[in-house]
Amino acid sequence: MGIVSIGNQTITEFVLLGFYDIPELQLLFFIIFTVIYASIIIGNMLIIVAVISSQRLHRPMYFFLANLSFLEILYTSTVVPKMLEGFLQEAVISVAGCLFQFFIFGSLATVECFLLTVMAYDRYLAICYPLHYPILMNPRWCLGLVVTAWLSGFMVDGLVVALTAQLKFCGPSQIDHFYCDFMPLVKLACSDPRVAQVTTFILSLVCLTVPFGLILTSYARILVAVLRVPAGASRQKAFSICSSHLVVVSTFYGTLMVLYVEPSAVNSVLLSKVFSLLYTVVTPIFNPVMYTLRNKEVHQALQQLFYIKHTETLEGGGW
Repeated sequence: MGIVSIGNQTITEFVLLGFYDIPELQLLFFIIFTVIYASIIIGNMLIIVAVISSQRLHRPMYFFLANLSFLEILYTSTVVPKMLEGFLQEAVISVAGCLFQFFIFGSLATVECFLLTVMAYDRYLAICYPLHYPILMNPRWCLGLVVTAWLSGFMVDGLVVALTAQLKFCGPSQIDHFYCDFMPLVKLACSDPRVAQVTTFILSLVCLTVPFGLILTSYARILVAVLRVPAGASRQKAFSICSSHLVVVSTFYGTLMVLYVEPSAVNSVLLSKVFSLLYTVVTPIFNPVMYTLRNKEVHQALQQLFYIKHTETLEGGGW
């Protein structure tokens, strides 16, 4: 349990309860989420390696995709290892460690909101303005968009964490969640959390609804452009790719909006944890799949990479 000093009742540690209420499934959950976590790491690493190693993939779309894959690796690695620990034993985390986890995870979630918007904008320019695309999406502009997305995400969440760190936690020391998030932390505060709550609500509203609106606008214009193309395989492919991307984006933004903009809509702690799993574990494994499943260039780059490695292994073995 969390250590509490008798004098001022200041907590120095928290216990992450995770899915404690279903103990009979702890081992099964550990195995399932270990496999999912390994798949997320391997899948996203393959995309990064493919983009770096293949000259044909040195284009804006794949540059953004590699950034998204790198983000997903950091994103899940911030939360999942501690969650896996909780399936096997009591997961204890210091207050400082808890705030740090909240800062990194929250910042990366915000970065992903901005990065998905940039990727949608990139597809909009590529499809609606193909002749001007190389000029509009030049390397310098691409780098600027990515750097802005990363810096903005950490700045936004840095403000939220700074306000949360001002709160006093006097007990209990148990967080009924599998990672340190804003709402579970605020519930344990014994000082007035209203400033932090209002600030978080406003920032969440802006950082979620504005990017999501821009994404929907981009795909709506893409849809209009595709409808002007004569019916055929290319038109069907465009619809298929856009619908796949929108499913992942809607799942990610939808769950975040429910939990951070309208938390009262989730009146069950278990339901809140399930929603959290959607954007902490499910979307990170779907993102590389959905963005590369129908992409022949990525498939070819990976095949070439494995073929070269296989050939080098055979040559090194004296075949």
